[in-house]
Amino acid sequence: MPKLIISLIFALAVVEGADARDRDKVRLIVRADDIGVARSVNEAIIESYLNGIATTVELMMPTPWFPDAVGLLDENPQINVGLHLTLTSEWERMKWRPLTNAPSITCSDGYFLPMIWLNPDFEPHQVLSNVEWCLEEIEAEFRAQIEMGLRHVPRATHITGHMGCGHWNDDVRELWGRLADEYGLRIFPEEHGVQRMPGWGRERDLEKRVEIFIRNLRNLEPGTWLFVEHPAYDTPEIRALGHTGYEDVAADREGVTRVFTDRRVIDAIRELGIELISYSDLVRP
Repeated sequence: MPKLIISLIFALAVVEGADARDRDKVRLIVRADDIGVARSVNEAIIESYLNGIATTVELMMPTPWFPDAVGLLDENPQINVGLHLTLTSEWERMKWRPLTNAPSITCSDGYFLPMIWLNPDFEPHQVLSNVEWCLEEIEAEFRAQIEMGLRHVPRATHITGHMGCGHWNDDVRELWGRLADEYGLRIFPEEHGVQRMPGWGRERDLEKRVEIFIRNLRNLEPGTWLFVEHPAYDTPEIRALGHTGYEDVAADREGVTRVFTDRRVIDAIRELGIELISYSDLVRP
């Protein structure tokens, strides 16, 4: 048999073998959302990457600590970054505004509305899907946030939506996909067969959270999974955050940071052979 044919057969066998091994692997993206909201959030997210299991960080542009987040990301250029677009500002004692003039999606003070979907803890006029919003204003705001994000963090690879802001309406969903394509930011996990890894629900006890998280890791079947949470530190800054129905923000999100950096979790991932990957790995050859 000619050597070229033998080489091709061998190469195909290697590729098929690699594909088979890949199919047996468990891959996990650990996404840390909301960098830019507060200094305590920014620091906890960076720690969750450097000393923990976070693999992808989501940056919010209209938030007050955006410049600090950009500085920290510049200091850590290895971190995979997504642009976490937002149309809401949920906290009662800290707000952010759109980057554009967008009266149809803001309150009388010019802040984003708190919620996207109807919520029993909020008045109907505080819910974006319940007001007469303008798609053109939403498009202009999405563009402004994307362009600001890319200007400061040009390595950003994808967009995600804060509180699901890209998928709550068919017209918005179509716009979302179109902008992702236009700006070269289309890495949608669901298009790559990625499944959501379950979390710990309303459990607040750290030891139980770690136990649940490790159990969920052990139960992952071969494939690619996504886990999304919001690290922070329990500081006076974060203790001031909250809204009706979610008052224990600081303690809750400190718990996220501690799970993400817990040695038992890190060891379990290693022992189980789980491959930690980022969004960019979904499209990397």
